[in-house]
Amino acid sequence: MKNYKIAVAGTGYVGLVAGVCFADMGHQVICVDIDEKKVKLMESGVSPIYEAGLEEMMRKNYDAGRLHYTTDYRSAYKNAEAIFIGVGTPEQPDGSANLSYIATVAKQIAENIENDCLIVVKSTVPVGTNDKVEQFIRDFLVHDVKVEVASNPEFLAQGTAVHDTLHAARIVIGTESEWAEQCLREIYSDFNLPIVSVSRRSAEMIKYASNDFLALKISYLNDIANLCELVGADVEDVAKGMSYDCRIGSRFLKAGIGYGGSCFPKDTKALKYLAEKHGYHLRTVEAAVAVNSEQKTKLFQKASDRMITFDHLKVAVLGLTFKPGTDDLREAPSLDNIPLLLQAGADIYAYDPVGIENFRKHYPDGKSGKGSICYVTSAQEALQDANLCFIFTEWAEIRNVKPQQYKEWMQTPLVYDGRNIYMTDLMKKAGIEYYSIGRRG
Repeated sequence: MKNYKIAVAGTGYVGLVAGVCFADMGHQVICVDIDEKKVKLMESGVSPIYEAGLEEMMRKNYDAGRLHYTTDYRSAYKNAEAIFIGVGTPEQPDGSANLSYIATVAKQIAENIENDCLIVVKSTVPVGTNDKVEQFIRDFLVHDVKVEVASNPEFLAQGTAVHDTLHAARIVIGTESEWAEQCLREIYSDFNLPIVSVSRRSAEMIKYASNDFLALKISYLNDIANLCELVGADVEDVAKGMSYDCRIGSRFLKAGIGYGGSCFPKDTKALKYLAEKHGYHLRTVEAAVAVNSEQKTKLFQKASDRMITFDHLKVAVLGLTFKPGTDDLREAPSLDNIPLLLQAGADIYAYDPVGIENFRKHYPDGKSGKGSICYVTSAQEALQDANLCFIFTEWAEIRNVKPQQYKEWMQTPLVYDGRNIYMTDLMKKAGIEYYSIGRRG
């Protein structure tokens, strides 16, 4: 099939991963970003985001001449046959999506394309946005060229983004013409993946409906976990029994301290906002948002009930990112709990394999409020002589700490595990006072 000249606007999780994977399939790709330092970093083969396997593919396709990076959007868009928009759509205070980055890129495209071009929005946008983007581009179009906008939402997970792109369950494309659909089918032909072709608005809704359903599963099981604690059941036994039902499945049936990241929190709020704007209440999604919000600080509340004070206690925090495999902190439970601990006077020793530098931007080393925070390079260093420990992220480096090591290293072996890493009986046998989510013992 034909290899396309593709420009990608934005080099975050969505844009950079898409651009690299398109290049790997033989297309000529140029990734556009406004940050010159970031472009130079990528040209040197270094990824600005932590993502397994990405740097190797970046170097391979850059060296092959199929992948380029630039801040010069004018030349990048000028002769492109397809332009993928992968810029951020951050949440606004009212829960709606901020579309200003999309608008900026759309105007730049309109003023600079000189050939017929398909504009493809990969960013997560409210239903109806692509219609507006197409009209907006046509309003500012300088040259007499054919232009159409398509929707192509991404379904990658941070930490496995490259694998998720190359081995997706499906590729969703939303188009309003045979020409646009054919272009996208050709671009994705070598991926050899199922393609779901629908209207633009349906494609936009598929993205929100999919993410919000997964968020619902997580919040539902966390709600069940909280009830399990009250009635003496074990949520992991319950989840196991549920998972054998093919109508339910086993994925996302894991109790803990809630979901985080760049998608679920933002997308649940955005769909809730969209529904309210149309006079409708998505009660299931509203419930998921409420449960998740309360779940994040459940362990801190448990510890507060147990402790007389946190003042001047050494508190080990294991894991800062919202999940393993990424340095992303967006909506991470650590950002909800650490301020509470600092306010209560705790001296925090925090460890994360890759998230420390990002977290340090929020809380620099040293005194903070009544307490203080210090970043360390290993779980052992965080746990050494600690009075209690909070586990917020299930990194392998944290999973590998054995129950007896908590007993050996900590002054008081008191562990609050937000990811249910350990078997309760093994922790008890090792002499650990162990609190988890929704489990007996």
